Amino acid sequence: MFASTASKSVFGLCAFALLLSAQVAQAANSFAGSSLYYAAGLYEDDTTTLLKGMQSAGLKVLRVWIGGQSGSQKGTKLNPFKDLEPNSPCNGDASCYDDTVLKRLDDFMVAANSYGVKLLITMHSFNALEGNDAYGRKYGKGDFYSNNEAQSFFDARLEHILNHNHTSLNKPWKELKDYIFGFEAENEAMIGNGESFVKAHQQWQCDRAGTIKGQLGNDSGILVMTGGESWLSESVQPGFLTCDALDVISIHAYGTGDLATSALKPYVAQAQAAGKMLILEEWGACYFDTSNNDCPTGDALDADTRSGNIINWAEQIDNAGLPWLYWQVLPNADPHSGFDYEIALGGNDPAWDALQQAAKSAANATAAFDFSAYLL
Repeated sequence: MFASTASKSVFGLCAFALLLSAQVAQAANSFAGSSLYYAAGLYEDDTTTLLKGMQSAGLKVLRVWIGGQSGSQKGTKLNPFKDLEPNSPCNGDASCYDDTVLKRLDDFMVAANSYGVKLLITMHSFNALEGNDAYGRKYGKGDFYSNNEAQSFFDARLEHILNHNHTSLNKPWKELKDYIFGFEAENEAMIGNGESFVKAHQQWQCDRAGTIKGQLGNDSGILVMTGGESWLSESVQPGFLTCDALDVISIHAYGTGDLATSALKPYVAQAQAAGKMLILEEWGACYFDTSNNDCPTGDALDADTRSGNIINWAEQIDNAGLPWLYWQVLPNADPHSGFDYEIALGGNDPAWDALQQAAKSAANATAAFDFSAYLL
């Protein structure tokens, strides 16, 4: 039986209204966060300063790394700790691992939770590999990504971390969705080997994600992420978009062109089409006056100009629908050493006011992806 033209029109309008309503219902606000790769080494006072500052700015996620640190980093005096595998790859031998870093993060994540912050845990870094950690010494920065034994030993590291039993919560990390936002196998995997190497070894990323997801399961409430690459186009590889075990593709971008809404939106569309989420996991505004936001060293940029860069680039990212993590927020005065994108908490760094403004704007921006179930 055929409906009349009038009834078809009414039906069409109703269907459109329902579709529009569904789209509005699915819309979610964005969010902002930060990184502090050496957070496991913070003393209590610095931990409190950092987390209070994050809470005041509405920064919801802190990205931390699992890797040894000592002395001071970015002017922060550290309580030293060794790498999880200080001497050689442990391959699942429990007596071989030094769990100090994990136990430090046990305490840190409980404190973070009390300030409304979750942790994104980076389980290794290319920086450590290049610096000749246990894997760098044994396999080098090329064979690490192609040698079957290396991958098997590294998977054992990932499983050890995921199954670490929290010292006060008495649950393994893989069950701590109220404390952990996501896991990623490595910070900027393969970047020192060039973009062609990254493209040729995309499966490494998916295989590691498979190891993590195999431990978490599909309903853990914890995300599996890539850890980013050197720049925008390198960060989003076709093999990442088609990998079932990956939930989130992480973008790292510092060049001014990569931070433009028009540059980011095509990658947002790619992720949406693939059923993945996207996050700008690393970006920053250089303290120095060097061109293209490149930041090895230089003269200090005018403070108002830098603050304007922070607000402008954050807005560009927001307009692309992406949540973001700023690199980095410090609990101490910034010593302005090389590659200085850092911002010091508190009253002596005008960039902190700009970042707080940007973070609060992000919380009111409409996101292209709904992360709300993974935030406190």
